[in-house]
Amino acid sequence: MAAKRPRGDSDENSDRVDDKRIKRQPSFATVIDEAMMVSKLQSILLSLEPLFRKVVQEEVERILLHSTYLRPQRSLQPQVEPAEPSSFKLTFQKPLSQPIFTGTKIESFDNTPLQILLVATNTLEAPPSSIHLHPLRVELVALQGDFLAGDQEDWTSDEFNGWIVKERTGKRPLLIGDVTVMLRDGAALVSELYFTDNSSWGKSGMFKIGARVVPGSYRGPRIREAMTEPFRVKDHRGESYKKHYPPALEDEVWRLEKIAKDGKFHKKLADANINTVQDFLKLWFVDPQSLRQILGQGMSDRKWEATTNHANTCVVGDKLYVHHGRRYSLVLNSVCQVVSIIDGANRYTLQDLVNRADRDHVHQLAREAYKNWGNLEEFHRLLPNTNLPLHQINVQMPRGTVEPDLYRDQDEDGTFVYGFGDYGFGPFSFSDVQSTTY
Repeated sequence: MAAKRPRGDSDENSDRVDDKRIKRQPSFATVIDEAMMVSKLQSILLSLEPLFRKVVQEEVERILLHSTYLRPQRSLQPQVEPAEPSSFKLTFQKPLSQPIFTGTKIESFDNTPLQILLVATNTLEAPPSSIHLHPLRVELVALQGDFLAGDQEDWTSDEFNGWIVKERTGKRPLLIGDVTVMLRDGAALVSELYFTDNSSWGKSGMFKIGARVVPGSYRGPRIREAMTEPFRVKDHRGESYKKHYPPALEDEVWRLEKIAKDGKFHKKLADANINTVQDFLKLWFVDPQSLRQILGQGMSDRKWEATTNHANTCVVGDKLYVHHGRRYSLVLNSVCQVVSIIDGANRYTLQDLVNRADRDHVHQLAREAYKNWGNLEEFHRLLPNTNLPLHQINVQMPRGTVEPDLYRDQDEDGTFVYGFGDYGFGPFSFSDVQSTTY
C-alpha cells in the first residue's frame, strides 16, 4: 500500500500555485491604465524632441564658436594665428550719441545718421577707386562690449564673428532697421537702426556695434571690420529721465548734468522756484553764490562745474528785454545776461565800465531786472548769431559807440517796442560778461 503524502506539503504547494496565478493575471483596468500612461509618455517625448534637439544644437554651436576666444588677452599668444593682413578697413565716421535706449534711433553724436567709410588702414584716406568700383554689402551686428578689451588693435575675421551677440531666446532680433546697407564710393549711411533689448544681460553689461562686409558677397583683399566704442543700452522706460544735449530754455532743470529727477538738488531748486534751465541760468548770471547756496554742500566743485558747463551749452534765442534805471537802461537776453548798457546817447558793454561805482550800479540794476522779470518789456530787434550756445558766442563790439537815443514805440496790439534809431541792435561780446559776478 502506497504511503500518503503529508497533507501540509500539498496544501502549501497549492497555495503557492494560486499566488502565482493571481500575480500573473492583472485586472483589465490596470492594463488599460498602463497602456494609457505609456501612450502619454510617448506623446510628451515626441513633442519635446524638437526642443531638446534645438537646445543641444545651440549649446554645441556656442561652445564651438567661443571656446577659442573667451579670453581676448590671449589672442596675441604664439599658438593663435595672426590676423590676416589688411590694407583696407571699415570705420564709423563719428562717435555715437549716448545714452542709447531700446527702440530709439541710433545716431552720431551730432544727431546725424551713422556713416560708414571705407579707408586705407594706415593713412585713413579713401582707398584707390579700384577697391570700390562695385558696391559692397555691409552688415551691422551687435558685439559683446568687452571684445578687444586690451591693447589689441587688430583681429581676425573669425575672432570678430565669434563675439557677435545674438538675441535672447524668444526675443526679437537684437538689431533691427538698416542692418544691411550698400557701400558706394567708399561711404554708406545708416538711416534707421535700433536695439530691441537692453545690454544688462551681457557678460560686460555693454554692447558695441560692428560693421562687416557680408560674408560671401565680396572677393578681394580682406577689408577689416569696424566697431564702435562700448556703450550701455538702457530700457526705453528710462528715456524719460534722459539729459538733453544741449538743453533748451524751457527744459525742466533736472535735465542738467548732476541734477537727478526728484533728487535732493531738484527738490532744493524747486523750493526756490527754479524749475527750468532758464530759471537756473538767470540766477547763475545774476547771483551765482546764491544759486550755489541753494544747492547746498552736496554740490561739490566738480559737480558744480559739470552742471554750469552743461547749462551754458543752452541756446538762448534772440529775445531781448529792457530794464530802466534812473541812470542807465539795461538790455538783457533771455537768461538775464547784460548785453548792453544805455547811457543817454551812448551804449557800452559791462567791461567798458572802468569805474567801480558804475559797475556796482549795473549789478544792482541786473538784480532788480531779475526780481521783476515778469514786468520787463521785450526788445524786438534781432541779435546776430543768437542761434549759438552761450559758450560759442564771441563777437566784438566797438567800445563806447555813440548811437541815436533809445526810442520807444507802440505796436498795433499795444506792445511797446524799443530800438536804437534806424540802426537796430549792433554786435556785442558775451566773453567777459559770463565771468562777471553781479
